Parts: sequence; structure tokens; C-alpha cells
Amino acid sequence: MAISLYDVSVTSFLQVLGGVSGFLERGLAHCQDNGIDPDEIVETRLFPDMLPFRFQVISVAHHSQGAIEGVKAGVFSPGGVADPLNYTELQALIAETLTALKAVTPEEINGYEGRDMFFKFGEHRLPFTAEGFLMSFSMPNLHFHATTAYDILRMKGVPLGKRDYMGQLRLKM
Repeated sequence: MAISLYDVSVTSFLQVLGGVSGFLERGLAHCQDNGIDPDEIVETRLFPDMLPFRFQVISVAHHSQGAIEGVKAGVFSPGGVADPLNYTELQALIAETLTALKAVTPEEINGYEGRDMFFKFGEHRLPFTAEGFLMSFSMPNLHFHATTAYDILRMKGVPLGKRDYMGQLRLKM
């Protein structure tokens, strides 16, 4: 059986988003259990020149659902300045992203295979095929931002492990 573009993109995005949703929930529970305002985490950075937790979570949505929207439109651009969302709004964003991606059909995504698209930033345009963009640009960015959000929560004392990051595995039934 061949693996489809849907399988390697949307299905993988859903797994990562499930992990992010879970570790955000664990982060909120940790804050509540320890008298910490979860909104204190929102502006936390791993290093002064890195963007904050808020940006990392918003970027998870941008490089999953936003990437699919970019493939549909034939162009994807950086997200720009992130909205000033609080912790529970970030959780809602991930929930909305999961819902939107679950509504995408395999036929729709597989129909974009081989389609030309561009990553546009400023006056620059990088040419991609839909699958090249999703696999070589969106997927690495999605993992980078999800991992950074996870790491910030770990740095803040949230008891997380690798299993929390991985989300629902696709086990043989």
C-alpha cells in the first residue's frame, strides 16, 4: 500500500496537535495545582532572542492548518507578529486547529499532489510542490515549535515526558 500525501501530512499534523493539546492540558493542571498563573508562561522564552511560548503554540497552528490552507491557496507566508493570546486562548486555538484538520478529507489533500505553490516572505518567493512544502518546510517547523513549547513547559516545572509530546500513536489494530 502506498502512503498518501494526506497520510504524511494531515495525519501526522493531527498526531502532533494531539500531543500539544495534551501537554497544554497538563501544563494548566500543573499551574492550578501549584498556584501558578498560567498566563505567566505565555511570555516565557528559552533564551532572550527566541520568541515566547505564545508564539510557539500559535506557530503550531500556523504550520499545520495554516500549511494546508497555504497548499490550497498556492502560497504560504510567515505568520508575522503573534496575537496576544492567553494560556486558555492558546488551548482553544489548538482545539480549533484539530477540528479544522479533522474536517479535511484525504481526497482533497491527495488532489494537491504535484501542485505548484510558493513560500512568500517579503519580495522573496521559494517554489515548492505541495508535498515538498508540507514535508520539507511545514513538518520540520511544526516539530520545532511544538518541541519548543514543550521545552518551555518542562523548564517551568511541568512534569512531562516524551510520551506527552508524541500524541496518539498509530498502532496496528
